[in-house]
Parts: sequence; structure tokens; C-alpha cells
Amino acid sequence: MEYPKEARNTVNRKGKMRGKYDLETVHSIIQQARVVHVSFTPFPDDPFPVILPMIGIMGSYARPSAGLDEPQECYLHGYVSSRIMNVTKQTVVDGKLGLPVCVAASRVDGLVLALSPNAHSYNYRSAVLFGYATPVTDVGEKLWAMEQITNKVVPNRWENTRVPPNAAEMSSTQILKVTVQNASAKVRDGPPGDELVDLKDDDVRGRVWAGYVPMVEQLLDPVASSYNRVGEVPAHVKEYIEVANQEELDYANKLVGVVKNATE
Repeated sequence: MEYPKEARNTVNRKGKMRGKYDLETVHSIIQQARVVHVSFTPFPDDPFPVILPMIGIMGSYARPSAGLDEPQECYLHGYVSSRIMNVTKQTVVDGKLGLPVCVAASRVDGLVLALSPNAHSYNYRSAVLFGYATPVTDVGEKLWAMEQITNKVVPNRWENTRVPPNAAEMSSTQILKVTVQNASAKVRDGPPGDELVDLKDDDVRGRVWAGYVPMVEQLLDPVASSYNRVGEVPAHVKEYIEVANQEELDYANKLVGVVKNATE
């Protein structure tokens, strides 16, 4: 399944090469990002948008088993009296579909070093969602979303904490649900793209190193808090660190193969 290509979400520059519209690619980038950036306009007469870093997940409360290749909503976690929460609530009061928002995420996978400054780049994965945000008012859906967001930090973390949240925590936390209207992703995963004039210049090729530097995100050894009384790091934390680090390395090695093959 793919998001429909419209003026808003169509990738223009090198869109045929790098633009992606399938749900799985778009959703997986949002899901993997530690932080998403949410843009909205808080005041009708203010020309400047606000951009907030938030924790976000893709999911479907109505169909919890839905995969990333199926329609899902984006859930955002925040403080109940923050500006975005108040503005979102007001749009609902005004009878609108919700607050128009843009949710963006990106991952840098490597440094692309070319012969000329203009051809330098990154290998990356990026995604943008466009949709309407509404407050989650159903307690069951709110608890479900809070659990999913907690488990995005570390899988199985929710069940290994003091749960359920108490009344004060529930009242101070607001979850927004973004109903996605359309979206797209852009992915670069190749070698440097130098101009033919430079590739034919033996002098330039003989003195300028060109290539690719892989980049991975790695989790280091856990550090206990000053009040921690648990002797060992829990298995679910250690296992996640190992799995997450290996997945990063596996993807980096796969990308190195893509770059090498494209170069050859």
C-alpha cells in the first residue's frame, strides 16, 4: 500500500530515485526515530510555525496487530498544558477536524565524501507525515498509547515499571493522535555522485579522497541512578541494547554493500 502522491507530499528533487510512498518505508522511519519533530501554527495571525521535538509512534488502537505496511495513526506524547495540547483541544471545540500538523523524522546513515564540495552529501532516511491531531480522550486508548510509547524507549519496559500510572500522571499526560492524510519518505543509500568532468580529471582523482563513511547509533553500557537498588541491569534492557546495536551494524554493513556495488 502507498500514500497517494499529491502536491504536498511529492518528493521533487530526485524524486524518482529517492522518493518512497509505501506505508512500510514511511512508518518504519517514524518508528525507528528516537525523536520526531512536529510542526504546527499556533496562532492564525502568526506567520511563524512552531516545531517541537516529541516522542512519537505509529500504531492502531482499533487494530493493534496492524503491521507497518498497513494504515496506522501516529501517537504523540506530551504534557497536558503545553501549547500544542491547548491549541489542539481548541480546534476540536471549534468543530474542526483537528490541528493540522507535520511530523518529520530522519536518520543519518553515513557521510558521503565526493571529489567536489557540491557533491558531498549524507546517506539518510527521512519521512514526513501530514495529518490532523486530536486529543485522545478514551482512557483505554490513552493507556494503550502510553504503553506503546514507553516500549518504544525500551521494549517490554512498561511491564517492568511501576504501573499503572497514578491519577496525577494520567491527568498531567496528554496523548495526541494524528490521523495521517498523506506522507512520503526520501532515502539516499548510494556512493558519491560526482560530475563527469571531475571523474575524467586524473589530477583531481589522484589528490582528493572520495568515498563513504558509515555512521551507526550505538547504545553504551547502562549507568544506574543514585537511588537504584536493583543489583543487575534487567534482562530486557541488556537484550535490547544488544539487539539494537546489532541491527544498526547489520544495516550499516548492508549499506556498505549497496555503495560498493553501485560504485563497481
